[in-house]
Amino acid sequence: MTDLSKYRNIGIFAHVDAGKTTTTERILKLTGTIHKTGEVHDGESTTDFMEQEAERGITIQSAAVSCFWKDHRFNVIDTPGHVDFTVEVYRSLKVLDGGIGVFCGSGGVEPQSETNWRYANESEVARIIFVNKLDRMGADFYRVTEQVRKVLGATPLIMTLPIGIEDDFKGVVDVLSRKAYIWDETGLPENYTVEDVPADMVDDVEQYREEMIETAVEQDDELMMAYMEGEEPSVEEIKRCIRKGTRDLAFFPTYCGSAFKNKGMQLVLDAVVDYLPSPTEVDPQPLMDEEGNETGDHAIVSADETFKALAFKIMDDRFGALTFVRIYSGKLNKGDTILNSFTGKTERVGRMVEMQADDRKELSFAQAGDIIAIVGMKNVQTGHTLCDPKHPVTLEPMVFPTPVISIAVQPKDKGGSEKMGIAIGKMVAEDPSFQVETDEDSGETILKGMGELHLDIKVDILKRTYGVDLIVGQPQVAYRETITKEIEDSYTHKKQSGGSGQFGKIDYRIKPGEQNSGFTFKSTVVGGNVPKEFWPAIEKGFAGMMDHGVLAGFPTLDVEVELFDGGFHAVDSSAVAFEIAAKGAFRQSMPKAGAQLLEPIMAVDVFTPEDHVGDVIGDLNRRRGMIKDQEAGVTGVRIKADVPLSEMFGYIGSLRTMTSGRGQFSMEFAHYAPCPANVSEQVIADVKARKEAEKK
Repeated sequence: MTDLSKYRNIGIFAHVDAGKTTTTERILKLTGTIHKTGEVHDGESTTDFMEQEAERGITIQSAAVSCFWKDHRFNVIDTPGHVDFTVEVYRSLKVLDGGIGVFCGSGGVEPQSETNWRYANESEVARIIFVNKLDRMGADFYRVTEQVRKVLGATPLIMTLPIGIEDDFKGVVDVLSRKAYIWDETGLPENYTVEDVPADMVDDVEQYREEMIETAVEQDDELMMAYMEGEEPSVEEIKRCIRKGTRDLAFFPTYCGSAFKNKGMQLVLDAVVDYLPSPTEVDPQPLMDEEGNETGDHAIVSADETFKALAFKIMDDRFGALTFVRIYSGKLNKGDTILNSFTGKTERVGRMVEMQADDRKELSFAQAGDIIAIVGMKNVQTGHTLCDPKHPVTLEPMVFPTPVISIAVQPKDKGGSEKMGIAIGKMVAEDPSFQVETDEDSGETILKGMGELHLDIKVDILKRTYGVDLIVGQPQVAYRETITKEIEDSYTHKKQSGGSGQFGKIDYRIKPGEQNSGFTFKSTVVGGNVPKEFWPAIEKGFAGMMDHGVLAGFPTLDVEVELFDGGFHAVDSSAVAFEIAAKGAFRQSMPKAGAQLLEPIMAVDVFTPEDHVGDVIGDLNRRRGMIKDQEAGVTGVRIKADVPLSEMFGYIGSLRTMTSGRGQFSMEFAHYAPCPANVSEQVIADVKARKEAEKK
């Protein structure tokens, strides 16, 4: 058994290109897990082991690695920064106890770091901040900490100060111990000397040290009183206060350095040990009942409890299906039988492995606090709870964003469709934000995802990993339909020819529902004109029609149906007759209720250099965008706007052209809004034309 207080389950997350993967590489090098560091720009980093990651220099999957530092075991997850893969960040945060937020010294708080920070706040994960790339042109540690305050609304607790900046960046001063760590020119992480604080920095260091102690002692009333009376707490006491404040998200210890140049990383690793919580210090996960409500019990992190674990990621590789599992309570031995509380089926644990990114180490035993992978599980999906068959429980499940963009694909050769089906099945299990469906009319396979890059990578994986060449159609937008006015109507279904007849009459009101309410049904029938046992059939009839709207066959949102009267026949009325009546009523009444097309609106966050602001805003206006906010920073301007998704295809190309390659943007789904009439007519015409073409 191992001591849980020596465990740290941490994630590394940030904006694209802030240096997460390089930071992970340095952690592995310093902890002796790897001997040669691979660089992202050479396509050789340890955690980016997919071909697509090596080529594009981005992280797509979150990769898990284990390593040791000062007798503490770190389970580190390197997460992607790109907005299309936020689901990876989200699910990693769910199973982690702490994190390192990496910010670029020159880019500062970028759009995606804001999204990831928000996710981490929602998951209540304690973090330390690492301001990276201080050797870069335009790097400014103090400006970045100011942005953390303003943009993220967080309190950075400054623990180290940089010595020199840009090309002259030599090392860092540890504010708490008043020591300077200076690296020599060899570029090796271990070649540093500990010296006194440079003379020109003494005043700054004292000022920041005082601020740090003042913030820290707020966590302990007795120490605060003593400090106010002029008594300085000991280093141990200060560390204890910082640890408590970090765990309660009161502030975030902030470090600086350059991961690529190997400067400042040791202090970050020490901070993980000193300030980030162990598995036992985090609020335990709530347990749920079958309806998804909290029961009031929790999965207490202890090896003595019954076994409870969450499957947070599925990965298929050359050795078979891997299920990544975070164990919250109890222990797991090779050969144990465990229950999947979602499917109600049990599975036997054949092989367990500890992951070193692409390599693995066989395990025979794991316990609370561990993050491991189980090989060859059959029916487990992301978010399923695994538990002891004698004590079934359900942990809080994960919620994933809905896809907003889709493409139609078909295999180039006829024989490829079965191969494609199997491959896509595996990919959907790995990534819950990637969905697939078959268009009933055309028989086409539709892939849905979070953005153009997301789908682009999926098509690439199908081609390379599974050898399926695809013909890819134009991206399609997930439109919706709704109604705009309230109507009262009546519908009678009767069929008398041969055999027993069918009869169902309903009088109903259809009106627009609250925004995001979906479909709601209520019955106010009195006096038994429509017997109670037929109400569920009528609701089922209406609900079943909501998937295919009357305008262009898109799903219908926000509709309220009220059944207020009707008629029935003692012999001929049945549940089926009333269900058919409801379906006929939907087709008859929706066009009269002012059916309208809705389009997905994206919250777009654009960063542009100042001299191109006018062009960018003009372009967003042309794309029917509504500018919400504009904020000038040091390196440029951030523009926030709501723009219809249909106008955003290929936007990255236009933005790069307008801003000479310096602009960047991120977007996520915001809400559905009514389409203007001209757009609506065009969409309906396109759908009709497509259906005509398919018939021919």
